Amino acid sequence: MTTFSIIGTGNMAQAIGGVLARGGAAVQTVAHAETPTLTGDVVILAVPYPALADIATRFGAQLDGKIVVDLTNPLDFSTFDALVVPAGSSAAAELAALLPGATVLKAFNTTFAATLASGTVGGSPTTVLVAGDDAAAKATLVAAVEAGGLAALDAGSLARAHELEAIGFLQLTLAVSEKISWTAGFNLSR
Repeated sequence: MTTFSIIGTGNMAQAIGGVLARGGAAVQTVAHAETPTLTGDVVILAVPYPALADIATRFGAQLDGKIVVDLTNPLDFSTFDALVVPAGSSAAAELAALLPGATVLKAFNTTFAATLASGTVGGSPTTVLVAGDDAAAKATLVAAVEAGGLAALDAGSLARAHELEAIGFLQLTLAVSEKISWTAGFNLSR
C-alpha cells in the first residue's frame, strides 16, 4: 500500500487526506513550519505557491526518490489578475528544477477542497487531473485517488501543468468574484 505525507494542514490538506484515508492509505500530516522525517512514498505539498522554494530547501534530500505532488496555483493573490510564473512555465516545472532527485507531479489544483471532501461536482464524481513525466508515478496517484472514491485522469506530461494552472487560475478568479461557488468545479465524463 502506498503511503502519503501531506505538508500543510489547511482545507486542501484535510480534504486530500480524507480522500486518501477513505481509500485505505496511511497518511502523515505535517504542518508547513515543521521539518520531521517524511514517512510517505508520496509527498503532497498542500501549501501556497510562495512556500515551495522553502520546502524544497528544508526537505531537499528527504524528497529524493519520492513522488512529490504540487497542487499550487501560482497566482498574484493581491490582484487575482495574473499567474506569477514565466509564460509557458509552471509552478510544477519550477519545483521539478528545485528537486531533481524527486518525481514531480501536478494534481489537485483544479479542484476545491469542498469538492474533494464531498467527492462530487454536480452529481458526478470529482475529477482529479494528474500531469507528470513518470507514468508509474501518475498511476500510483491515480489509483490512490480512485480508491478514495474520486475520478482521476492522466492529463499528460509535466508540461501540461501550465494548462492545469491556467484552469485553476480561472476557477479561483470565478469563485473570488462570486460567479461560481466554492463547491463548483470540473468533472469529466468518459
